[in-house]
Amino acid sequence: MELTKNMIMLNQHYDIKEDAIRAAGKLLVDNGCVEPDYVDAMLKRNEDVSTYIGNFIAIPHGTGEAKKYIKKTGISLIQIPKGVEFSEDKSSSKLATIVFGIAALNNEHLDVLSQIALFCNKVENVAKLADAQTEQEVIDLLKEVA
Repeated sequence: MELTKNMIMLNQHYDIKEDAIRAAGKLLVDNGCVEPDYVDAMLKRNEDVSTYIGNFIAIPHGTGEAKKYIKKTGISLIQIPKGVEFSEDKSSSKLATIVFGIAALNNEHLDVLSQIALFCNKVENVAKLADAQTEQEVIDLLKEVA
């Protein structure tokens, strides 16, 4: 699976995580990866279990029941330089500067998640993504682990 320029939004600002999740989901919808109901499932998944994984990264994706809304495997990326808070607890912060939206057929999501986790394991890589100025720069950074 490949990240394409039309699946990336740079320099975005969201006051709440739900708006960031909706934006990541909308890219998946607009690019023919999922039906609109999948976005609701992404929000539901994050309500059940936070999709924040650490190192300023969140990876919202649908619930198991939402697989029926997936048309093809896809990945979207939203860059939020100032971050959006994913924590419900006011005493701890889970600030995400990069939000990956994922929809995957079969078990393809496991490969996608492992590639993202490998790259984002180093906070300096996340900083490079957060500072990227073009969609191509984001694609080139992520190709380093593909």
